Amino acid sequence: MSGEPLVPARQGATSPSPAKELYPMSKWKYDTFLWTMSVLVDLFFREVHPRGSWKVPRHGPVLFVAAPHANQFVDALILQRTLRMEAKRRVSLLIAQKSVHGFIGWASRQVGSVPVGRAQDSAKPAQGTIYLPDPINDPTLIRGIGTDFKKEADVGGMLFLPSAEGQTGASVDIAKILGPNELRIKRPFRGKLALRQLTARDDIDDNGNLTSVDVDGSKPGYEGTKYKLAPHIDQSKVYQAVFDRLKSGGCVGIFPEGGSHDRTELLPLKAGVAIMALGTLAEAPDCGLRIVPVGMNYFHAHKFRSRAVVEFGPPFEVPPKLVDMYKNNQRRDAIGQLLDMVHSSLHAVTVSTPDYDTLMVIQAARRLYNPTGKKLPLPVVVELNRRLALGYEKYKNDPRIIKLKESVTEYNKQLRYLNIRDHQVEYAKMSWFTVVFTFFYRLTKLVLLSAGVIPGLVLFAPVFIATKYISHQKAKTALAASSVKIQGKDVIATWKLLVSMAFAPILYNFYTGITAYKVYQDRLGGRVPEWVPIWAVFLAGWVFFPAITFAALRFGEVGMDILKSLRPLALCIHPSSSYSISQLRERRAELARQVTDAINTLGPEMFPDFEHTRLVFDAYARGATTDASNAFLNNAAGSPTSPTGPTTHSRSHSGESSPRGASPTLSRRNTTQSSRAIPRNESFSNIGQAPLFATRPPSRSRSRSSSAGGGLGSAGFPISGFTRLDSKEGFAAANRKIREAMRERGELRRRQSEKRRQSLVDGDGMTSDDEGESLSGVSMGDYEEARKAQ
Repeated sequence: MSGEPLVPARQGATSPSPAKELYPMSKWKYDTFLWTMSVLVDLFFREVHPRGSWKVPRHGPVLFVAAPHANQFVDALILQRTLRMEAKRRVSLLIAQKSVHGFIGWASRQVGSVPVGRAQDSAKPAQGTIYLPDPINDPTLIRGIGTDFKKEADVGGMLFLPSAEGQTGASVDIAKILGPNELRIKRPFRGKLALRQLTARDDIDDNGNLTSVDVDGSKPGYEGTKYKLAPHIDQSKVYQAVFDRLKSGGCVGIFPEGGSHDRTELLPLKAGVAIMALGTLAEAPDCGLRIVPVGMNYFHAHKFRSRAVVEFGPPFEVPPKLVDMYKNNQRRDAIGQLLDMVHSSLHAVTVSTPDYDTLMVIQAARRLYNPTGKKLPLPVVVELNRRLALGYEKYKNDPRIIKLKESVTEYNKQLRYLNIRDHQVEYAKMSWFTVVFTFFYRLTKLVLLSAGVIPGLVLFAPVFIATKYISHQKAKTALAASSVKIQGKDVIATWKLLVSMAFAPILYNFYTGITAYKVYQDRLGGRVPEWVPIWAVFLAGWVFFPAITFAALRFGEVGMDILKSLRPLALCIHPSSSYSISQLRERRAELARQVTDAINTLGPEMFPDFEHTRLVFDAYARGATTDASNAFLNNAAGSPTSPTGPTTHSRSHSGESSPRGASPTLSRRNTTQSSRAIPRNESFSNIGQAPLFATRPPSRSRSRSSSAGGGLGSAGFPISGFTRLDSKEGFAAANRKIREAMRERGELRRRQSEKRRQSLVDGDGMTSDDEGESLSGVSMGDYEEARKAQ
């Protein structure tokens, strides 16, 4: 992309002054910084695999939406690095204003990041206390004791309650200031904690409702709670700067969930991403803006030497219909529909499960569904996880799946009890002499590798200890300040890298200084010739000590894999334990058959030509070939009648079946939690008041289901899509929407029939686009290349 900087709102037509650069990007600084940081990425991650990077447009404006945001600042670094290396594009990412300080602030300026202010970051304690004088009849009226709202509060600003009981305090927008001791908020406070803080009443149920409705006011004698106030933040310049960058053909990236988290599902998306796209096209309809979804998929993201897959979905354009709605005072509906499209496209490149236990079961099922024992390429592992997760979401109430989940969960418990991994269960089929030989062979390798590990481990131990301690302390702090994090693991990797970057040079300087002093004192016991200058010792130290550390990391990585394999081998040698391993192996084989049978049974129920879409060879099929590559077939079509794998949704639902440049469906039955979360009274007439990042994060107990319908795997309309059926006009509106949906479904079926006929003409039962990749998003070329590399 071009290196044009982001600029603020343009000057008036009569002003001769040119627009000033607001967030400039220097190409050489950008490339130099990413090259330097790539060394750290390669050290921390064992593998970062880009998938589908060929889909990224090489020219023109692109808006990258990345999720889930599971690794704080590391996500941004990996995304920028991958785009620069694989797609030759430079991208400006949006970053919270509070993070633009210290090293992170300096680094963000090198890569042209756009700082965005958030109300919660500028909130300050205000004088006095507040309470609800009439929580039942007038819940939006706030009254203060010893306050001065006219001096400290702003209309459009925010009011924050304090955190308590391990929960983040609630927050609301200020609608009107009535006086120094009274103000009105845009919406009532919700939740048990907030009402208790503002009323001190005990008659509050778990849903945050007052049970004694005939009792007015707060608890007698209650003087209120402390609070914070944040000023109104005008985002107009930030939005205009983004518009100008995209109109000039540049790239902008955003993590639309608002903040990092360690959940197993996507959070509701914020309206900022939709405003950025619609606002750009409203000013420049012919700029050719495309949106590219990016899935940030990690395997133990917070652990050292973990793995990651950065998956790029097919780019899509914003339908002109939504741009017209945005320009014609229908911004709320346009933003809601575009958020639905973005959410659906992100679901096609991410693995989303309702909780951690379900994720563990799905990953176990994926391993059991690979009875050949062949190592699958990393992108195929991610795709298989996603398809199994989507299939589980559809059939989770099926008695067969419930029983199978219980069996797989019990199998996982047995693995944890024996402290072994699933792939190590296969040791039980080896003969006793083979096991003994393998055990001592690996033990010998471990001893030899220790010679290269121990020196670096001892020298670098202070850094390991410091990174682990500080990162976990930061995780606890982040967890206490967030309502969406579960364990705060999303900040661990970032702080491990930051601490290492700061502490490692200090440690190397210390070791080099000691060595130079010893050389100066006695030439290191006579081992260093007199002609060697002291400055050369410093240079040698800065080569020697990092080399020792790097060797320890690489040898240690192999050594840890060997060390983990010794325990199951030892259990196989011991007579009593070997029996348990043998039983577990038999149990695994039975479970593998059950999982394969369940997938083979339920798969055709979802997709008629299920057999053409296997990612993994079916070892239990009669007369099957053993060539896994022959079993890997591409997706046929993105429709409810076409398969996408053993357990997956239609790609038309996720948006991935759309050809390049096409948009995901606009059907309101795809309404997501993101668009439903938009406040009903928000028209977005002034985008300067619309925050780009989260200001009121959802509760930790937020449910993935909704009575509004249109959820994952649902073909129903959301209730909010209908008008009230209490009048003739209401019935007419509902009838019109139903007829529109029927026409849309008929058109969809017609297109599906044409695709099936075309696939029969092709003779292989599959259709693919002109780039050589299936509509399921899995590249046959990528798969074959990875398979051959193994």
